[in-house]
Amino acid sequence: MLTIGNIPLKNKVILAPMSGISDLPFRRVALQYGVGLVVSEMVASESLCSSHPEALMRADGEGIDTHIVQLAGRETRWMSKGASMAEQAGADVIDINMGCPAKKVTSGYSGSALMKNLDHAMTLVEVALDAVSVPVTLKMRLGWDESSINAPELAKRAVDAGVKMITVHGRTRSQFYKGKADWRAIRQVRDVIDVPLVANGDCCTFEDADEMLAQSGADLVMVGRGSYGRPWMPGHIAHYLETGEKRPDPHGEELADLVVGHYDAMVEHYGFEIGVRSFRKHIGWYLEANGSLADAPQGFMRGLMTSLDKDHVRGALHDWFIKIPMRSAA
Repeated sequence: MLTIGNIPLKNKVILAPMSGISDLPFRRVALQYGVGLVVSEMVASESLCSSHPEALMRADGEGIDTHIVQLAGRETRWMSKGASMAEQAGADVIDINMGCPAKKVTSGYSGSALMKNLDHAMTLVEVALDAVSVPVTLKMRLGWDESSINAPELAKRAVDAGVKMITVHGRTRSQFYKGKADWRAIRQVRDVIDVPLVANGDCCTFEDADEMLAQSGADLVMVGRGSYGRPWMPGHIAHYLETGEKRPDPHGEELADLVVGHYDAMVEHYGFEIGVRSFRKHIGWYLEANGSLADAPQGFMRGLMTSLDKDHVRGALHDWFIKIPMRSAA
């Protein structure tokens, strides 16, 4: 059985940490459909240490069995204190982010910028390990650019220090999300570590998961953008990897209840105004993923996006999504 330290893994699929997307309501929906693990949105360690409300909300794991908090930062004092605070608040695993390519993160020498200086990167790993008793994991990219593919070196050093799981996105930072993730390149990391390896990048279908595992030699797959508008997909992929069965997408009453329930959860979690605003992107993704965006009547999306009448939005969502027919498995 695969484990993160002493924590058993339920299956081979993890929902990726995605800023502005994998909040607590989204993670709970994904868990309902059977994904093995979910990871919090990236939390800035300094902001967490300052008890910034947004950081505290991102780190919230109420109702989640194995709660993983992903921390970002460049200073050892904040990484150490942030990891300790997250553990005290209930985190079962601390994940360190060295993979985020966003300019606002890398310009502050956090995220994937840390892969330009592995000695400094390792000081952050070491202080986090010293600060907590729960397992520490690490997420990275292949390297900063094509001339500095150093994921194998960083992974080996981290595992030798005590890190219990490694996740690798099959792109360099300079690629951002362009082109196709190089799953074969992740195998270089597999060859030098003996803890669970997670392959990340462009896993959207059942076939993608098969190919990703075969090419990378990884133990698990991480699903990110493949869950946009389809938060059930990570769980369906997990079921497929275990049984070979391709479950169809939810439809009819199940899909309508899922979308309305997600809307309600966002409003409850954030409050009405922020919850409605935050859910707007999900409405678009749900419509697009289920092939109904182009069929929506004129003004439908605008009405949903701008309405401040919760009951109206709930009713409109239910009435639209209940009509969507069953789609074959991806």
